[in-house]
Amino acid sequence: MTNGIRLIIFGRQGAGKGTQASRLAARFGVPHVSTGDMVRAAVKDGTEFGRKAKEFMDAGHLLPDDVMLGIIEERFAEDDAVGGWLLDGFPRTPRQAADLQRLVADRGIDLAINLEVPEDVVVERISSRRVCLDCGTNYSVTDESGSTGVCAKCGGRVVQRDDDTEEAVRKRLATYNEQTAPLLEWFDEQGLLATVDGVGDPDEIFERIVALVEARISAS
Repeated sequence: MTNGIRLIIFGRQGAGKGTQASRLAARFGVPHVSTGDMVRAAVKDGTEFGRKAKEFMDAGHLLPDDVMLGIIEERFAEDDAVGGWLLDGFPRTPRQAADLQRLVADRGIDLAINLEVPEDVVVERISSRRVCLDCGTNYSVTDESGSTGVCAKCGGRVVQRDDDTEEAVRKRLATYNEQTAPLLEWFDEQGLLATVDGVGDPDEIFERIVALVEARISAS
């Protein structure tokens, strides 16, 4: 097992980023640090920046960059993250990326992985998704439960969520593309970006990413 790797992962919704991030974290012995989970934990634990975050959240405001970076710094100082981490959900802008790089200047960032899946593929994946209203089990429209509308596990009603329609998905993807393109360009300029083909068998995709990470480790 390789320790000490510091990774960031990007990917459109439906690209399989969550699955690959969890597997990568396990492979390299580092925590998968999801910003959503991290903020909720900081608020729950009442950390210095968690309390500040709660004030903004209670007021219905987005978290300022300094508060978000403070929460990240607190998380990176925890025992399981001292030797490395895989960051998911941050940064979202080139400015945040530069701030993050300064925050971890002692060791830096090893690689920013962009899991690339064509938009039409992602739209098809998400718009074919169905979910049970009672137990939350996910199905595809090609599954028996997805096509009949009856959950195989609990007998509940299986439906398409409003935000999984093609129109809703394309709107979210347009926003993601607009926000993320400058960020990926920034990481590319720093020599830190690795774009991985995210189409195909999940095991093969995982090995593609691992090969790139291990090549970076060997070169450093």
